Amino acid sequence: MTAAPNSRPAPQLRTAYPYLRAIPTRWMDNDVYGHVNNVTYYSYFDTIVNGYLIEQGALDIAQSPVIGLVVETQCHYFRPLAFPDLVTAGLRVAHLGRTSVRYEIGIFRNDDAQAAAQGHFVHVYVDRSGGRPVPLPDALRRAVEGLVT
Repeated sequence: MTAAPNSRPAPQLRTAYPYLRAIPTRWMDNDVYGHVNNVTYYSYFDTIVNGYLIEQGALDIAQSPVIGLVVETQCHYFRPLAFPDLVTAGLRVAHLGRTSVRYEIGIFRNDDAQAAAQGHFVHVYVDRSGGRPVPLPDALRRAVEGLVT
């Protein structure tokens, strides 16, 4: 999904993402222009990444001693979404480092094959109590290894 500076990436296909999650839009997601507001896409990003990690047993949002902090994010928008569309978010991992993960997300409208939006989060994993980067816990590494593309 990496693009040259000042170039726009092409929308990815749904099949490029090994994990998919349905996320219904809500009435409040629409802005005054009648489409889902751009900030809501970042909520979809959080929902798929953290939902996946919780499902895999790699994150307990209240008690995990290691947590992921977003240090970089980006989103490219291709087509608008609007309530009552059903969003399907796709998830893959583009980079699995010692203390960080680059998650890439595709946002698909209803049954569309091409992304309506796509972007990424880079999480650096830190000790919850001290805030210092730490190596990825084994459970987290195992959970995301299957998403590496």
